[in-house]
Amino acid sequence: MQQDRQVSCQTVHSLNSSGSFRVLVGVTGSVAALKLPVLVDQLLQLPGVDVRVVTTEHAKHFYNHAEVAAKIYSDQDEWELWKQRSDPVLHIELRRWADLFVIAPLDANTLGKISNGICDNLLTCVVRAWDTSRPLLFCPAMNTAMWLHPITAQQISRLTEFGYKEIPCISKKLVCGDEGKGAMAEVSTIISVVEEHRHMSSLKPGEPQQKTDITK
Repeated sequence: MQQDRQVSCQTVHSLNSSGSFRVLVGVTGSVAALKLPVLVDQLLQLPGVDVRVVTTEHAKHFYNHAEVAAKIYSDQDEWELWKQRSDPVLHIELRRWADLFVIAPLDANTLGKISNGICDNLLTCVVRAWDTSRPLLFCPAMNTAMWLHPITAQQISRLTEFGYKEIPCISKKLVCGDEGKGAMAEVSTIISVVEEHRHMSSLKPGEPQQKTDITK
């Protein structure tokens, strides 16, 4: 039991932050998850930004944990953290910690879950508990045929109705060999949108806000 409590304390301690703007990156089971190390590295170059990552189990297939320069949380951490009443609940702690949540990539499966309120893993539990007064950005990524399925537009629309902000996917030759829309937005585009929100959070009341065109 004492060892379990030590694990819980270590997990919560890892949420201590020296940054003034806290970014939680969600990564799901799309091949675009291989860009996670680059995304995290570039986020950490933004002034005052601190980063944590929440991953689905399928996303782990696409990136090397050792190459990610931020703490990564998974379903196992959720269950190891909670042993008894009064123990912290990880998806709530992450929700409290983050100033902004960006899901990059958001695969078709997790898109379907979120649009229907399903929360069966750590990442979707964070989404379900998310404070909608804070920005949640999502970056769809899937095969072109999946993107063109009629239900995809309905699900994207549902997320925007929740107040979440889409960073649209782009057209390119996909890893599977198909060419068309469905690739995750470029990392540079995602960084620009996060930087816009970081800048907005630092503005004093009445100061002008500059908008980033994420459709380019």
